[in-house]
Amino acid sequence: MEQRAHFSKKLEDLKVEVLRMAALSEAAVHKAVKAFLENDADLAEEVILGDAAINKLEDHLDNYTLELLALDQPMAIDLRNIVGSQRITVNLERLGDEAVNLAHRAMFLSTRPPLPHNPRMESLAATAKRMLSDALKAYVDEDVSLAGQVCRTDDKADDLNIAILRQFVSEMVSESRIVERGVHAIIGARHLERIADLATNVAESVVFIVEGTSMKHNCKE
Repeated sequence: MEQRAHFSKKLEDLKVEVLRMAALSEAAVHKAVKAFLENDADLAEEVILGDAAINKLEDHLDNYTLELLALDQPMAIDLRNIVGSQRITVNLERLGDEAVNLAHRAMFLSTRPPLPHNPRMESLAATAKRMLSDALKAYVDEDVSLAGQVCRTDDKADDLNIAILRQFVSEMVSESRIVERGVHAIIGARHLERIADLATNVAESVVFIVEGTSMKHNCKE
């Protein structure tokens, strides 16, 4: 009984550490989005410099989960928790990378005249941020229903990304002066859509942890 209580405490500590990393990754995404939409080079640089802390936490969690798997012989439900947490950690690190990528686009665009206001870009950014927030809340609350909602929202992010691409291509054809900025904006939209994809991956991992069901490739069904 005492050994089981000790292991349960380790699992609780694992979740706390994953959430600590999640807070850093989500903050990086929010800052990068703001920097991208507002051409804020200083905020973009802050995102880039902060990525090292996210990477460091990923290394720590890698070692911690491997130790749990190797030394504590977890039961099936515990194994799902550990493996699911590993998957979430991988996606949190990738979210940090996408935030950095978006920050680089922001830094470039901050050196050029601003593009016209783009409601679709703002909508995509808001959708990606909300999906990430909901995915992390689903992890905290072990809420499979909310996780499924995140998965279903991914189609909206995909559609917005395609609409933005088509819009900028059309504008670049008629106005050659915006080609360079338009290309960077298109790439930025792709990073936003990728953030939505990674939020979906986190949601899929929540379903795996709670129900033991793999939602990969059929999360929206």
